[in-house]
Amino acid sequence: YVEDHCKAIDMVANGGKIGEVYNVGGHNERPNIFIVKTIISQLHDRLKDDGISEDLIKHVADRLGHDRRYGIDPTKIKNDLGWYPETPFEKGIVLTIDWYLNHEEWMEHITSGNYQKYYEEMYKNK
Repeated sequence: YVEDHCKAIDMVANGGKIGEVYNVGGHNERPNIFIVKTIISQLHDRLKDDGISEDLIKHVADRLGHDRRYGIDPTKIKNDLGWYPETPFEKGIVLTIDWYLNHEEWMEHITSGNYQKYYEEMYKNK
């Protein structure tokens, strides 16, 4: 969850050893399809839209070099800095979905391409 991740970054910036690498993870690895189905279920329940269902899932062939999993070992940040995620997956995914639903203008800005245009314009000569 983003707030847990931000706390980890703050702890590394303020207490980590220079040059060290700290993996930040939630101790809650889930398969991609589980996350997709959870998002669909949450959106369906919140928006009361029968068009939001698992029928929207389109299975595609894995890309070349497809990663089988994205699990990391965050033991070092726990042992060295005392960081451990506070937000369980089930709560964090709901909070994340709610944030996006409550920030539709931001979403439109991102999905319309304006976000990319802004950064291209701001940084094209730098």
